[in-house]
Amino acid sequence: MSQTAMAQINGARLLESLQALGQIGALPGGGVNRLALSDADRLGRDWAVARMRESGLRVEVDAIGNIFGHWPGLQDGPPVMMGSHIDTVRTGGLYDGNYGVLAALEVVRTLREAGIKPQRPLAVAIFTNEEGARFQPDMMGSLVYVGGMPLAQALASCDSEGLTVAAELQRIGYQGSVPVGAPQADSYLELHIEQGPVLERQGIQIGVVEGVQGISWTEFTVAGQSNHAGTTPMALRHDAALVAAKVAVHARELAQRMGGRQLATVGALQLSPNLVNVIAQKAVFTVDLRNTDAAALAQAEAELLAFAERAAQAEGVQLRTRSLARFEPVVFDAQLVDLVESQASALACTHLRMPSGAGHDAQMLARVCPSAMIFVPSVGGLSHNVREYTAPDDLLRGAQILLQVALLLANRTS
Repeated sequence: MSQTAMAQINGARLLESLQALGQIGALPGGGVNRLALSDADRLGRDWAVARMRESGLRVEVDAIGNIFGHWPGLQDGPPVMMGSHIDTVRTGGLYDGNYGVLAALEVVRTLREAGIKPQRPLAVAIFTNEEGARFQPDMMGSLVYVGGMPLAQALASCDSEGLTVAAELQRIGYQGSVPVGAPQADSYLELHIEQGPVLERQGIQIGVVEGVQGISWTEFTVAGQSNHAGTTPMALRHDAALVAAKVAVHARELAQRMGGRQLATVGALQLSPNLVNVIAQKAVFTVDLRNTDAAALAQAEAELLAFAERAAQAEGVQLRTRSLARFEPVVFDAQLVDLVESQASALACTHLRMPSGAGHDAQMLARVCPSAMIFVPSVGGLSHNVREYTAPDDLLRGAQILLQVALLLANRTS
């Protein structure tokens, strides 16, 4: 009997773990609010660390608060790493990030109980501030881990109340002593809900993720002149709201014209003084551009900025822009993607090769080691929503594939 046949995920325990973690930061009527480095995040971290230690893992925390649970193999060396995050947005669900962490932990627990010791070590990772809902940028912990952002810069990041990452890590007791970048990973696997409608609509059980699309977040600030809505002729206005509206419409039209996998979203908009009978003096808004093609993403950025500058000049207002986040598209390791697909086939799962529309820690880990992701369907395509849901059978299917891929990686001879 093969080792994978001997090792079957304990589905009841995985589902119980998801429900238990979901009680920490639970919202009335469902969902979870566990912002990064909040009191709820501290309690979630404490709970997860306790589960790791109960499962025989040695736990370390690095200087940005990333948590690593180590399980030794028959040989020393870099571990096959699995993981995700447990921080949420303000109105999050039970599965985003949490599923990847708890399924990784269940992989180790299952192997341990089956008496299977792989050749290479395994590690379960919980990365800090993946969501970016409180501190920017998102995927902060994994970005610092791979050397893509200086530790000091990340620690200095402030939330809306002026609290820094450094101060909040210290306050909740999770600014560890392990240097960032340790442990070095042999490879990285991340199991995640799709957070979109593709798999469910096509009746597909497993998403074989080939890469992550590039992301560009830009904040636009338009400074005009407030004036009386009833006495100021239209030709004499310097309306910040008008420019914001024009750019928002252009962003949508740009994405539709470019087609393919170009996406554009205006997700935040604030007007000042925000009164019904006053021309807006100031508008601050964000544009989120995404594409799997690096050149196309750069083209969209340039076209949108040029349009915004023309619109501002025509209205006689001032325009400032600030980059909030910028990540190039990522292509995952071809051999690892093939391995995920082969294990989906071995379990007779319907599967689809696809890109990830959302950003994930795996796209950062891909800079330093072979990486790949496994998706399972999201009911209704909902995520970042209290009604986020994935059926138990789909959750267990994904976890079993994670186990089999991780074990094959940990036992490979080259």
